[in-house]
Amino acid sequence: MGSIWLITGTSRGLGREIARAALDAGETVVATARSVDAVRDAFADVHDGLHALALDITDTEAANAVAVETIERFGAIDVLVNNAGYAELGFFETFTDAEVRRQFEVNLFGTMNVARAVVPHMRERRSGLVVTISSVSGLVSNAGGAVYAASKFAVEGWMEGFAEELAPFGIGSLLVEPGMLRTDFMDGKSASFGGIDIPDYAEAVAQYRAFVDGANGNQPGDPKLLAARIVALASQGETPLRLVFGDDARQWAGTKVGQLRQQIARSADRADTTD
Repeated sequence: MGSIWLITGTSRGLGREIARAALDAGETVVATARSVDAVRDAFADVHDGLHALALDITDTEAANAVAVETIERFGAIDVLVNNAGYAELGFFETFTDAEVRRQFEVNLFGTMNVARAVVPHMRERRSGLVVTISSVSGLVSNAGGAVYAASKFAVEGWMEGFAEELAPFGIGSLLVEPGMLRTDFMDGKSASFGGIDIPDYAEAVAQYRAFVDGANGNQPGDPKLLAARIVALASQGETPLRLVFGDDARQWAGTKVGQLRQQIARSADRADTTD
């Protein structure tokens, strides 16, 4: 039966590819999404090792129920992949308060819900791996991505600290920070745009929408390769804290590190001592 994987957001995109890669490696996969029929459709050709369950990650009770059902049926959850999420793409002032809060409700608090449901079982067993799908936007933000990046920055800060809390119990953590992947993440199913019309931003918003439309389906990163890498790392027993995936992600992250070094150095040069 191999290891038991619980994966969120598996009806399409990277989540579907991770589930398929785990199945190909002989693992048992509990694949979840808000619609169980969508999961079954995505894996209509799979007959062994896959178990589909409905899960809205913003529903705390549902997350607990899925964890309990998985453990009762298979005896363990060895790997949790917190993948479900979406993007609010656009300029901050064009989003309502409700839209911004929804971004955090799914990407941060929903992810926390699933972790809270699964980690106590891992602590009890003193083993397990928590894989969290973040983004290079959890390290780097830019115009048009402020709200989405804010939610992923929060995920990064939470998991960086949580990983240290989990380590004494034999639980590993992997933060995955992809660049642009060839999935449907930037289309209307997985991305949303602010609905407030602000004339001052009209030209910039139009240019950003044109960029997103042009990039959708043409992203450089191969999600199948990333999925295979995640499964391979999980099988090693010891994972790095972070996996920055894609030439674009490594370039953007490297540039950010360089900028931080320069900014810190300038601060030290100009500030009076405070020690």
